[in-house]
Amino acid sequence: MITLYDCATAPSPRRARILLAEKGLVHDTVQVDLRTGEQLGEAYRRINPQCTVPALRTDEGMLLTDNAAIAAWAEAFCPEPVLMGRSALEKAEIASWQWRIEFEGLLAIAECLRNSSPGMANRALPGPVDYPQIPELGQRGLARVQNFFAMLDERLRGREFIAADQFSIADITAVVAVDFARIVKVKPGEQHPELLRWRAAMAQRPSMSL
Repeated sequence: MITLYDCATAPSPRRARILLAEKGLVHDTVQVDLRTGEQLGEAYRRINPQCTVPALRTDEGMLLTDNAAIAAWAEAFCPEPVLMGRSALEKAEIASWQWRIEFEGLLAIAECLRNSSPGMANRALPGPVDYPQIPELGQRGLARVQNFFAMLDERLRGREFIAADQFSIADITAVVAVDFARIVKVKPGEQHPELLRWRAAMAQRPSMSL
C-alpha cells in the first residue's frame, strides 16, 4: 500500500493529497505533527532525513521526499487523468506555470511567514538545519505575494484553467498557494475578479476540500 506522510494543516502535503485524489490513488496516511516539531524527531528522521512533508512511500518501498518527485511518479504510475500534459507543448506550458506558481507564489508566502512569525524563530527554512530569520525578507515576501495575486488574476482573464486549456498540476499548486496566503493576511478581493471566478470553479472539484 502507498503511504503518504502528511500534515493536515500544512500546504505542501495538501498538494500531494489533492494530486493523489485526482489520480484516484488509494493510500495510507501517517500524520506528522509539525506544530510540535515531530518532523525533527529521531523517529521521523529515520524515515525522511530531510525532515519535511510530504513524503510518499511507494508499493516498492521507495521513499519520495518532495512534491516534484511525487507528481512525476504519480503521473507515470497512473497516467489518467493527465495532469502534466500530453503533447510536448502542453508539458512545457504546464511545467513553466507550475514553476512560476511555486517560485512567485508558494515560496513568497513561505518567505514572508518564516521570516516574520515569532513561532518560526530560527526556522527560516525547512529541513534539519536551523537558519535565523531575516525580517527584511518577510517584508519582501509580502510584496511578492501581492504581486503574485495580481499576476495570476491577469493570467486567468478569459481562461478556465491556468495552463494548456486543461486542469493540471498548475491549478492544484495555485489553489494551495492562494488558500495558504491567508496565513500572511493576503486573500483575493474585488480587485481580483478572475482569480475569484477561477477559485470558485475549482471549489467544485471534490479533491479541493482535502
